[in-house]
Amino acid sequence: MKAYITRVLLVEDEDVARKTLSFYLNTIFDEVVVACDGAEGSKVFKKNYDEEKQFDLVLTDLKMPNKDGMSMIDEIRELTPNQRFIIVSAHKNEDDLLKLINLRVLGYFVKPLNIDNMMEMLKKAKEEVLADNIVEEETKDYITLNKRYTYNTTSDKLYNEESIVKLSKKELDILKVLIDNLGEVVPVEKFKELVWGDINTNDSAFRTVMKRLKDKVKDDDFIVSHKGYGYIIEKLLIKD
Repeated sequence: MKAYITRVLLVEDEDVARKTLSFYLNTIFDEVVVACDGAEGSKVFKKNYDEEKQFDLVLTDLKMPNKDGMSMIDEIRELTPNQRFIIVSAHKNEDDLLKLINLRVLGYFVKPLNIDNMMEMLKKAKEEVLADNIVEEETKDYITLNKRYTYNTTSDKLYNEESIVKLSKKELDILKVLIDNLGEVVPVEKFKELVWGDINTNDSAFRTVMKRLKDKVKDDDFIVSHKGYGYIIEKLLIKD
């Protein structure tokens, strides 16, 4: 699996604080993009959003020229409602804290920064980012065939709920042809060509393997036969 690249947007108007935060962020995250105030932060975030790039974390001051942190946060959340934030400020303002309660704020640091506390929070934020990414990637790998069966396209494994269904090579090859043509009827001749490499393969050889495969998914068979033509796995429409 390709390594996930973690990205952070740092928005801070104070030069010394910006350089300090940038240094420590770069020790934990893969890519750190810096903006000098809320207006630039909004512009940078939107540009990346338009380019289909995401920031895993936005670390921002609240009191900044041109556009304050809360206004920038509101604009960012219009694009990405579940965006993660960490707040850095010269003081804790109760009005700001009340506004932040319903946002995805992972931490609130008061200047001058306690480096140990900050590093601990940043490491936890990265762990959360990576954990979420693993779940998303794993979800992408699975195709839901019906309420009982799922198929992992990376490992080429069929699951009956939590249990792996043991398949022979030919059974798996037939299943993969059906998966690759999900929602389409696959003619018997196409199975023979792709699985056996010979369109003239004996019908009984194909039927034997297909029967064994269907027997193994009989708890909730998702392979539909179109008599005289072929087989299909229909696309599942999940309803609540």
